[in-house]
Amino acid sequence: MDLKEIDNLDTNIDDHWYYNSKAQAMTRFLQRDTTNRILDVGAGSGFFSRYLLANTDAREAWCVDISYKADSDKNEEEKSIHYRRAVGEIDADLVLLMDVLEHVDDDLALLKDYVAKVPVGSRFLITVPAFNFLWSEHDDFLEHKRRYSLSHLEEVVKNADLAIRHSAYYFGMVFPIAATLRLAQKAKTKGGPARSQLTSHKPIVNTLLKSVCSLELPFMKFNRVAGLTVFCLAEKQKH
Repeated sequence: MDLKEIDNLDTNIDDHWYYNSKAQAMTRFLQRDTTNRILDVGAGSGFFSRYLLANTDAREAWCVDISYKADSDKNEEEKSIHYRRAVGEIDADLVLLMDVLEHVDDDLALLKDYVAKVPVGSRFLITVPAFNFLWSEHDDFLEHKRRYSLSHLEEVVKNADLAIRHSAYYFGMVFPIAATLRLAQKAKTKGGPARSQLTSHKPIVNTLLKSVCSLELPFMKFNRVAGLTVFCLAEKQKH
């Protein structure tokens, strides 16, 4: 989770429709797997790790982000969270890269680096923003390098020597509305500083958007057509 985006919101991030829905989609992708130790790359606030610690049997999370001013450790409900600027080899069974790869020049090199740090059998859950034609000032604000199609992300994952278990688009039900708004905004943009398009909403709108996204959850693994986010679950295997 990008800390710049959190600073832009004046609401409880846990309840914001976008992050709440993405966290539920994350657990849907992982629902049949047991997780003990999480490595959360580019973790920012650690929202997704904290969500898994609170809602699954996961016992420990290592949150890595170069934006941290110093290393620190916390305990929440007898579960450990370690915030680090960097890590070496680690015995993690789940690696999260939630909206991370689009921020770096060499996405494959970053992914390979973390594949090398974890044991065989470790799972990687990766999300990235979908479709270059949806590029907007939101991407400029967050300093993105690219957006991805499903096949593009799958190619990067395979080239990192990971075996894909599931991949799909999400936020497909809100895709037509969001795409229309972004394209309209892009057509009328006349310069000026880039701004995030993720904002707080009135409670009734926030609840409606969460409800719409929840309807998609049972079918999300079958969506290879369109959405705002690409999800991919992959696994490190023996050569």
